[in-house]
Amino acid sequence: MMNEKMDAMVEKYAELLTGDTSEQSIEEIKMYVLYNHIAKTMPALARHWNSLYPEGKEEMKRIVREIQQKNKAVRAENKDQED
Repeated sequence: MMNEKMDAMVEKYAELLTGDTSEQSIEEIKMYVLYNHIAKTMPALARHWNSLYPEGKEEMKRIVREIQQKNKAVRAENKDQED
């Protein structure tokens, strides 16, 4: 039951953040949130992971850029609707 509630919250977060609730987008949002949390709370672990998996680090950078671009578009659209 709790998984369903968390899934619903993550789906809504993805919608509000990026405007995209596809399965791929939701999975990328989950990775983004988890990676950011680890990087902030255990930066040594994030640095270690980055050094072990440089291709993973590059993929995470791509995911972050994509999420930021989508978020920028969502914010612009919301601003246009307010005007």
